[in-house]
Amino acid sequence: MKTISVKTPWKDYMGDVPMHLQYFEGSMYDAVAETAKKYPNNVAFDFMGKSTTYKKLMQEIELCAKALRTIGIRENDRVTIAMPNCPQAIYLFYAVNLVGGIANMIHPLSAEKEIEFYLNESESVTAITLDQFYHKFERVRQNTKVVNIVIASIKDALSPTIRAGYMLTEGRKIEKIPDDAPVIRWADFMRMSKHCFYNYKVERRSDDPAVILYSGGTTGTTKGIVLTNKNFNALGQQVVAANPMFRPGDKMLAAMPLFHGFGLGVCIHTMLSQGGRCVLVPRFTPKTYARDLVKKRCNFVAGVPTLYEALLRLPDMDGADLSCLKGVFSGGDSLSVELKKKFDKFLYDHKATIQVREGYGTTETVTACCLTPSHMYKEGSIGLPFPDTYIKIVKPGTDKEVPYGTEGEILLAGPTVMKEYRGHPKETAETLRTHADGLTWVYTGDLGTMDEQGFVYFKGRAKRMIITSGYNVYPAQLENILDAHELVQMSCVIGVPDPYKMQKVKAFVKLVPGASPSEETKQQLLDYCRKHVAKYAMPYDITFKEDMPKTLVGKVAYRVLEEEELAKEKTAATV
Repeated sequence: MKTISVKTPWKDYMGDVPMHLQYFEGSMYDAVAETAKKYPNNVAFDFMGKSTTYKKLMQEIELCAKALRTIGIRENDRVTIAMPNCPQAIYLFYAVNLVGGIANMIHPLSAEKEIEFYLNESESVTAITLDQFYHKFERVRQNTKVVNIVIASIKDALSPTIRAGYMLTEGRKIEKIPDDAPVIRWADFMRMSKHCFYNYKVERRSDDPAVILYSGGTTGTTKGIVLTNKNFNALGQQVVAANPMFRPGDKMLAAMPLFHGFGLGVCIHTMLSQGGRCVLVPRFTPKTYARDLVKKRCNFVAGVPTLYEALLRLPDMDGADLSCLKGVFSGGDSLSVELKKKFDKFLYDHKATIQVREGYGTTETVTACCLTPSHMYKEGSIGLPFPDTYIKIVKPGTDKEVPYGTEGEILLAGPTVMKEYRGHPKETAETLRTHADGLTWVYTGDLGTMDEQGFVYFKGRAKRMIITSGYNVYPAQLENILDAHELVQMSCVIGVPDPYKMQKVKAFVKLVPGASPSEETKQQLLDYCRKHVAKYAMPYDITFKEDMPKTLVGKVAYRVLEEEELAKEKTAATV
């Protein structure tokens, strides 16, 4: 078998990083509880000027667990959490795990119809969100199985001084929730814990389902990815093993969102299960990221390439001292060689002694499962697999490995591989396949190569996908939404290069006969999209076409449209 396991690249290129690890047997909650026993007085996370110790974290998780039990959450119930990176989200995530539930993590900025889809796809019985998102949930709840909606607020987690300022600024913008709204307010929810005295702790095994995250998979159709306790606990141990410079108490700037495997798996669970300290960033902007990075003296940061591109242009970073950094990780999209060179120089100029390390992974394996070594870089490489993680390159769709240096489909195997796509056995069988070597492999749909030393190179995506600011956008889904509009006969969605977002979403529409290709029609379609499409996936523009270019088999030739847009960009740049 010509996989990474034949060689010992960890031994050769990663110093004292082990090839194999002994994995924690237990739940995600158990892993954090063990850490809390070791470091009860260490700070678990910081949030807008307020610090919370591991001891306090465990107390709040238990109160949340009792409250969840009181409102009827039982083993294997799905609970939707639609929140930014804030304390209540952390408490709830582990509390759901403690009572034996499954946390369904979704983007709080999702459009109404997307929220309805996520609630129904997971068959959630309870949803928990912030006050500013209440109205979206209320408008769709009658179409779901949701029994209770719990409403929290950022102000609930703030110190009195910060809270006063928040209510004068951000708090004033939030639409008021009616006093008689059929919801449970956060304070009332937490008080319900007093009515639960026992039987709220449910013993969960490492292979039990724990979390649902969402991805388009290889087909581009959104599916719930069921991940286990072991998937998350193994990731935490692997990340720390691949970063032997990590020490308990080290700070991670947690700006990547909780509904994303990168943010939840690396920035939150890895840190809390291994004794780290999370600096929670509820609303990400390059400016807030830069401020917290410098002010909090963070040791580790994780982000998408667009973030690092933005930091290069930020005046706030002038003269900043980044000597505190031990690790800077880039994921979610390809890091161009040019951007890496620019940001490595930026780090050097700001007293950092490290370089950016690129990772690779899929939500089907929680997140990253491959990382550039800390002291060795090969241009264009996404690095080496984590301990116990195997990568092989095959002829797409088969189990036939290709020679070193030959492009093929990237396959992944290891302890972070998902359990299934929830409710989609056919797609699960297509994506997870057990080979003669006894391993279950994820067919990623991504293309890459491997060199003779075991280093992996990402070459592109076999599946059609747009990545904008690190978020995956699946054109087929947007096209289905547009095509459902009464004025649209046919649509095509593409990604257009953008210096900040890497790609931005553009739609081409062929209208039904008699419809006017006017500015008014364009606004009507954009307004329609806003109700069905998440903010980050919204088309920035719609162009009307009398007819669409076609392939030989009659499909819309989206590549032709991409080439036309690139030609326009080049022409505009030379004028």
